Amino acid sequence: MTPHISTDQRRARLAWRHALAGPVPPERGPRDVAADLVALHATDAATVHLAVAARLHAPLVETVAEALYERRTLLRMLGMRRTMFVVPTGFAPVVQAAATRAIAADQRKRLVRQLTESGVGDADWLADVEEATYRAIAARGSATAAQLAADEPRLRTAMVLPQGSQYVTSRVLFLLAADGRIVRGRPVGSWLSSQYLWSTADGWLPGGGLPAMEPAAARTELVRAWLARNGPGTAADLKWWTGWTLTQVKAALAAVAAVPVTLDGGDTGYVLPDDVDPVAEPAPWVALLPALDPTVMGWRSREWYLGPHAPALFDRTGNPGPTVWADGRVVGGWAQRPSGEVAVELLEDVPAAVRRAVGAAAAELEGWLDGVRVTPRFRTPLERRLSA
Repeated sequence: MTPHISTDQRRARLAWRHALAGPVPPERGPRDVAADLVALHATDAATVHLAVAARLHAPLVETVAEALYERRTLLRMLGMRRTMFVVPTGFAPVVQAAATRAIAADQRKRLVRQLTESGVGDADWLADVEEATYRAIAARGSATAAQLAADEPRLRTAMVLPQGSQYVTSRVLFLLAADGRIVRGRPVGSWLSSQYLWSTADGWLPGGGLPAMEPAAARTELVRAWLARNGPGTAADLKWWTGWTLTQVKAALAAVAAVPVTLDGGDTGYVLPDDVDPVAEPAPWVALLPALDPTVMGWRSREWYLGPHAPALFDRTGNPGPTVWADGRVVGGWAQRPSGEVAVELLEDVPAAVRRAVGAAAAELEGWLDGVRVTPRFRTPLERRLSA
């Protein structure tokens, strides 16, 4: 008989495995949080810090910066769905081989086609510019895109495309990074900045560059990590989260010997072979999670934790704003007002104890931000209204 995992059990697993319930061990740090979530969304620079703060409750911005830029136990890189993530450095080769390498190949073909159609150059021209850019980064140690364009003038070459003219600078740097040859280092500005200094992977990463992995083996390891933190999930969840084909998803599920389970509503989910038994129910908990948090972005099918609240909490292209959680469900959203106040709106009735806990969590977050204003890159209806 196929095992069954209820929605209540899925919420309990989410609470424990996404580090949202229970006391925080004193030895835990930003790298542990990233590992708990497989990867931290980093399209919006603030998400990395706020996602860690929601799990550790009192981390300094400097603690995350130290992990990223001093100890380098975390790495910012392109990954699944051509999205920016922060991952444990030791896990970066898995992401590189499972997702990023294919993105690089696809984007290189596209850029060569655009270069050719614009009369700018061809594959050989692009390869020569990439090598010159890499040498410029190596010579400087670290550099901004503007500095590199001064060192290698061909980076200022413009392509005339149907959507308008575009310099090749960002595209060349994108390809070098997607190939694992260069990495994004320190931000140019504060911790809210999305502009970074570039360094060679060999010079930045402890022990040198990213070790190569065979793509199928890497996909297996990525699915193993995802199921350990997000299982049960459906094949459709995995296909969306990874950006792979369904064939690749099914092969990876078979490679980890994933066990099919039934979910409330009749869908088939998958768990690792040793993860069929129920988990303990956590004590009541609440959390204020940032826009693009890995928990709200963990699955394609979100009804079991999001309920009917997507129109208020997501933008039109599917990006979530800040959310308020209680016991494994999204119950509202939050935003910062111009004064720095963290304002909360609950979208459903909750017990008085939950309201008090949410208020305490909002006060804690407001104190952590200490007047710093964070505006999500992707604005959602509730966030816009609350922040006005």
